[in-house]
Amino acid sequence: MKYLQKRRIKKTGRGFGNPAFRDDDPMTGVANLFDIGLVFIVGLLMTLFSAYHLQDLFNQKSEMTIMKQHASGEMEIITKKGTRVKAMKISKSKAAGQGERLGIAYRLKDGTMVYVPE
Repeated sequence: MKYLQKRRIKKTGRGFGNPAFRDDDPMTGVANLFDIGLVFIVGLLMTLFSAYHLQDLFNQKSEMTIMKQHASGEMEIITKKGTRVKAMKISKSKAAGQGERLGIAYRLKDGTMVYVPE
């Protein structure tokens, strides 16, 4: 019969034996989900940066130039030198009639380009 008697729980103030220690709040799981979401987002950003080779954006010694053409025909040139990033928008109306012709560029069948000065 001594095994069926009620056991006393020591009330030490902390630990799993303390009834106040038990957390019955359902929102504690939401905090854990939030932490998991943050880790997932950081991992996704790191994967995207490595997939598109964008690590050079954070390197202060690298120089890079990106040219984009929008569907409207407007071009955008993004240059990075050191820590300075500069974006220029060039439309067809801006570039018309300015400068002089320096030569001709040919694209060969294998995809390489050859510049022939005049």
